[in-house]
Amino acid sequence: MDAKDRQIIRELQRDGRLTNQDLAERVNLSPSPCLRRVRLLEEAGVIVGYSADVDTRACGFQITAFIRIALQRHEGDAVERFEKRIQDADEILDCFLLTGEADYLLRVVVADLDEYEHFVRNRLHGIPGIGSITTSLVYGTVKSSRVFPL
Repeated sequence: MDAKDRQIIRELQRDGRLTNQDLAERVNLSPSPCLRRVRLLEEAGVIVGYSADVDTRACGFQITAFIRIALQRHEGDAVERFEKRIQDADEILDCFLLTGEADYLLRVVVADLDEYEHFVRNRLHGIPGIGSITTSLVYGTVKSSRVFPL
């Protein structure tokens, strides 16, 4: 990846709906070489997809929670069972494997506190092997970005 590839990625992170023509102009390339570079970045797995950033509150998800999970045991079957169940929960947007006191950090969105309680009681508590659940509720956002420094 060279500097021109990084420019392309940066522009697409800012606006994934750019036409190839607009992208080429922004990175100072002609359209054909620009498209070729984008295709190579996609084939190499650097660009893994395109999506729309959607406001969670506008879609009715008023609560964002960060949930730290510690497992009771770390044997392969317990970890595999937990991770499979997490994959099946649509409320969970992200699940990160951690070092430290907690094993996982989940980012969860729900409509309200009643729905959050239902999620914890009926989805999380139903997963065998969880040792502890600690939640932090988001009441504001200082910064949110999908564009990382290149």
